[in-house]
Amino acid sequence: MKKDFYEILGISRNADASEIKKAYRKKAIEFHPDKNPGDAVAEDNFKKAAEAYEILSDPQKKAKYDQYGHQAFENGGQGGGGFGGGHMNMDDIFSQFGDIFGGAFGGRSGFGGGGGPRRVKGSNLRIKVKLTLEEIAFGVEKKVKVKRKVQAPGVTYKTCSTCNGQGQVMRVTNTILGRMQSATTCSNCGGSGQLLDHKPSNADSQGMIVDDETVSIKIPAGVVDGMQLKVSNKGNDAPGNSVPGDLIVVIEEIEHESLKREGENLHLDLYISFAEAVLGVSKDIEAVKGKVRIKLEEGIQSGKILRLKGKGIPNINGYGNGDLLIHINVWTPRTLNKEQKQFFEKALTEDNFIPNPEKGDKSFFEKVKDMFS
Repeated sequence: MKKDFYEILGISRNADASEIKKAYRKKAIEFHPDKNPGDAVAEDNFKKAAEAYEILSDPQKKAKYDQYGHQAFENGGQGGGGFGGGHMNMDDIFSQFGDIFGGAFGGRSGFGGGGGPRRVKGSNLRIKVKLTLEEIAFGVEKKVKVKRKVQAPGVTYKTCSTCNGQGQVMRVTNTILGRMQSATTCSNCGGSGQLLDHKPSNADSQGMIVDDETVSIKIPAGVVDGMQLKVSNKGNDAPGNSVPGDLIVVIEEIEHESLKREGENLHLDLYISFAEAVLGVSKDIEAVKGKVRIKLEEGIQSGKILRLKGKGIPNINGYGNGDLLIHINVWTPRTLNKEQKQFFEKALTEDNFIPNPEKGDKSFFEKVKDMFS
């Protein structure tokens, strides 16, 4: 069983943001790779602490974790965050949380056995992916072509002599409180720790070229419009000793012709004739996962809402499916022939044609309230 995030950081569930950050920094320094070279257990603990901090430092993710536990972040379900969910690598950790270590390791947020060059992360790329309602309901794998900046074949880099490959320059100043040490980004290499040594003719001033790559994106069922998913290491490279950035995938939902989405529920307006409403009828209706046959009883009233359990959109965190709500609309004919008009004129005097709602029949506002409860 996966260990509780609060237990990993050694804090209570009532810990505030500053306590969470302080606890993570303590654990990160304790298990830092530079302090524990070659220790696989320490590296695993280092990753677990980073995973715990990633969730607990974000108010929305923390609230979801407090409510649902680890299950809230399985199967790609970060409620808008992407595919992460606890499989962070060391480069991700240092690129996101390296500033927390401060000067504990010579001002370095990178790692590498106590003296290796600092690894920088390339910039992220963003794309929009359009999905039909059916693709959202089932989940889908999309292949997209991405233009990425990558290091040109044959390019070489050399260690920056100003920062000795660290990407930062340490400065010591004397104050009334004693000697203070601070780190600033190296102005010579821009923080990469390396300078261009040999540039191929087709490369830019940083030794980079633009390359087309087809990226496969697995999109889980239940995503929503505007949600952002992350595909690690499919963004731009950076010069020198670097790791690629990430590809941020923004979901755009294509509006369905007849089904309207409301969270995990779907709504369908079903129009029936006056005769069908009186006599009752069986209908084949369109659901997101295929046609469904429903039976409408005799005398069904316009405005009635039928609920088909589980025929909506799957919950992205795996908590079942929403429902399909069918709104019955009785279509009133706009024109009548002579015989039809005589029939309805006669019906005006019939008792069973006079509106007589039962006490159990809900008003429109009550139906709306039920629908959103």
